[in-house]
Amino acid sequence: MKKILLTLFVAIIACKKQDTNTEVTRWEKHASNIEIIRDDFGVPHIYGKTDADAVFGLLYAQCEDDFNRVEQNYIWAIGRLAEVEGEEAIYSDLRARLFMTKEEAIANYEKAPVWLKKLCDAFADGINYYLYTHPEVTPKLITHFEPWMPMYFSEGSIGGDIERVSTKRIKAFYENKEALKLTAYGDALTHKDPHSEPSGSNGFAISGKLTQSGNAMLLINPHTSFFFRGEVHVVSEEGLNAYGAITWGQFFVYQGFNEKTGWMHTSTYTDVIDEYIETISSQDGQLKYAYGDESRDVATSEVTLKYKDRDQIREREFPIYKTHHGPITHMIDDKWVSTALMWSPVKALEQSYTRTKLNGHKAFKQMMNIRTNSSNNTVYADADGNIAYYHGNFIPKRDTLFNFRKPVDGSNPATDWKGLHTVDESIVVVNPESGWIQNCNSTPFTSAAEYSPKKEDYPKYMSIDRENFRGIHAIRLLKKVDSLTLDKLIEIGYDPYLPAFETLIPGLIEAYDKSPVKNTDLKEPIDILRKWDFAVSSESVAMSLAHFYGLTYRKLGKKPENLSAMETFTYFGTSSPAQERLSIFSKTISQLNTDFGSWNTPWGEINRYQRINGDIQQPFDDSKPSLPVGLASGRWGALASYGAKSYDGTKRIYGTSGNSFVAVVEFGDKVKAKTMLAGGQSGDPDSPHFDDQAQRYIDVKFKDVAYYKEDVVKRAKKTYHPGEK
Repeated sequence: MKKILLTLFVAIIACKKQDTNTEVTRWEKHASNIEIIRDDFGVPHIYGKTDADAVFGLLYAQCEDDFNRVEQNYIWAIGRLAEVEGEEAIYSDLRARLFMTKEEAIANYEKAPVWLKKLCDAFADGINYYLYTHPEVTPKLITHFEPWMPMYFSEGSIGGDIERVSTKRIKAFYENKEALKLTAYGDALTHKDPHSEPSGSNGFAISGKLTQSGNAMLLINPHTSFFFRGEVHVVSEEGLNAYGAITWGQFFVYQGFNEKTGWMHTSTYTDVIDEYIETISSQDGQLKYAYGDESRDVATSEVTLKYKDRDQIREREFPIYKTHHGPITHMIDDKWVSTALMWSPVKALEQSYTRTKLNGHKAFKQMMNIRTNSSNNTVYADADGNIAYYHGNFIPKRDTLFNFRKPVDGSNPATDWKGLHTVDESIVVVNPESGWIQNCNSTPFTSAAEYSPKKEDYPKYMSIDRENFRGIHAIRLLKKVDSLTLDKLIEIGYDPYLPAFETLIPGLIEAYDKSPVKNTDLKEPIDILRKWDFAVSSESVAMSLAHFYGLTYRKLGKKPENLSAMETFTYFGTSSPAQERLSIFSKTISQLNTDFGSWNTPWGEINRYQRINGDIQQPFDDSKPSLPVGLASGRWGALASYGAKSYDGTKRIYGTSGNSFVAVVEFGDKVKAKTMLAGGQSGDPDSPHFDDQAQRYIDVKFKDVAYYKEDVVKRAKKTYHPGEK
């Protein structure tokens, strides 16, 4: 018996060794087909024989730059966060598994087209080869990446739609069958805190009739958390030649360009998530839900989730309930509620990857008809001179008799989705007479001035007709565009004017001037604001006063219900009580005196850039070096958004979001581009590319892109194959 067990043990070890050898052989074959050239800013230019080789090299290079963020994105996406962060994160993991279990992810991978499976294989191989050749790197959790993992992370935006599903409500339902109060919007989804920094992006497409060269141009300006995406260039002999921003851990350029086309995404207000109130009963031990005259089975399964408890890993089992609408995610009153959203990972990956290889608007539109880019709008330009805008992409058809902004009756078949709108049925702008297109997370009905789509032509669920200060700012500037160059496009994207203060500050000055009894402590700061041109700069004291006055008023001011952010600040400047304005400004002055020693403090002394280490959650420290920044929050209409706030132990405010990766692109016989990163390409504080772009970022000193091989070689600082030191 002992001999049999020993033989079995030896056989198992031999099989494992053979598997490892097979893997290493495969990895080394990939690596031999790949050349990585790092330029003078550390940007990796990856050249592979096949697309799969290029993907392998791309993931290897990403891990070199920031394995921490690559791994973290997958720990979150595949539902294993609690194994790192503890039991409270288990509901984030449960949310991920409600929409797709590991077994379902594997099944999706298996049914994917052969070409896509090869890319998924190369994704895993590239990361695993990095770990194999860097034994000094210790993953927090995932020691071996699998080719099915991208199925959880397929659409480009980390989080995307699924983050709208509340983990608090999942916890309340799956722990206690408890219903939580609905939101102020009448639903149970998550909504951004109105006091927090606005997120989103800017996309501009400019026709050649408005440019000096006669070529179309594109501004790519996502407003994300800093260091959220790296800058890459990935090339294969199978037609791939894409440059741009990649979300850590994904194998496609998410926002960028190739020689013929460019694409930019902005967050959409298209309604793509619906809540269905289900009528549940139990019949002979089987859970049922009502659907018209039918009584259908609730699909029930179980999932085991692990979580960290001090130095131990424990397990919890959860049921999973699903109707044809989607998984049960919460309760409203005594009813179970399912949540429907886009979950088609294979098609989403197909769309995200094929987008990077297209060479004209006809092909791009065909790609858009895959309709799995659910959480974003797309701004487009190409070498043929076309410009276009697609508002949303995944848009379910619905019966407009129902208000899908709120939960609907799942037992009524009339509330079901009726398929998806085609691209032609969606809000689309192509080559408008204006010569320009803009979207700043604002209404699509001003995207091309008077040549914009008309809201009455579309169902209400396709968009919210809501403007913001960035949209207002962009339209004013683009209406004046002529003989545009890339440098002039950068100037537009960084225009310092802040339209939010056009009414807010004159309203304050008016209240002071008309006050029968003047507060003498306010005279000097009021006079500074009186002379201000509403432009941000690091030297501006008026900017400091206006910023904190606006924030304080947003927090303490009384206003009518249901005003948008733009309407709120307009109200505070035109219709709020004069005494309230002066009282809040007085509080602002007192706070500035307390925090900075004087209200008369230039903006750059307050508004700072600091990157102490490579942590995902950045620490900040007033006693450590930082840089003054002359940019402002997007809430004030700053196109070049710089979202900053104070942290525990700090008085100064530090930027963490806004302009992160920015690019301007000109298409023609040859593509030209300039780019900027917040900080640098690497997440390693010991790397020269950890913060080599920080001062350039502040000075708006863009770098020229090396796109063509001869230019890449001229700027090469290191050339190597994966695995070479």
